[in-house]
Amino acid sequence: MAAAATARTAIPLGCHFALSRNRPLLRLVGSIKVGHVAPSVMLRKLAAYERQNQLDVALQEIGKIERTLFMLDWLENPDLRRRCHAGLNNSEQRHALTQAIYTFRQGRIIDRSHEAQQYRASGLNLVIAAIVYWNTIYMDAAAQHLRSTSVAVPDDLLAHTSPVGWEHIAFSGDFLWDRAAASAGRKALNLPPDSRAA
Repeated sequence: MAAAATARTAIPLGCHFALSRNRPLLRLVGSIKVGHVAPSVMLRKLAAYERQNQLDVALQEIGKIERTLFMLDWLENPDLRRRCHAGLNNSEQRHALTQAIYTFRQGRIIDRSHEAQQYRASGLNLVIAAIVYWNTIYMDAAAQHLRSTSVAVPDDLLAHTSPVGWEHIAFSGDFLWDRAAASAGRKALNLPPDSRAA
């Protein structure tokens, strides 16, 4: 009995509160899993209450538990830290590409109507996708060329390359789509003179 009481007092008060509200929590999880309610709808309803709902407080406590568990995992798992940093670097690199494309507008969408903003954002995503596609094709061609000249290109190193570079792309000027469509095939790799001779 005393051991149980000691174990109970070792659990923070917020956990007791969350555990005491497990029935509504299970109902909420069941409704979301079955598809009776969307998570976004449930969050909106909980946020609409004037006073904090007990279910909302219980969800906040569970969120604190999840964050604590993640922080402990983060501190003791170097592999997790490496993966998170790699993902962060990729997203920052994509954001930098977006800013580079949009430099002449200071990185802002200045269209007033919602429809025009949607078109502008879709156009920006299309240009980014085209750059990533172009880079991926030529990175593959470069890797194939290196392998054909007996240079080792390990797959585990290729996994760390990113097709989001843009230093070789001019963002200003006219884009002549009809001329690009008329040209047959891809451009040749930009090889140094000594490797062209080989």
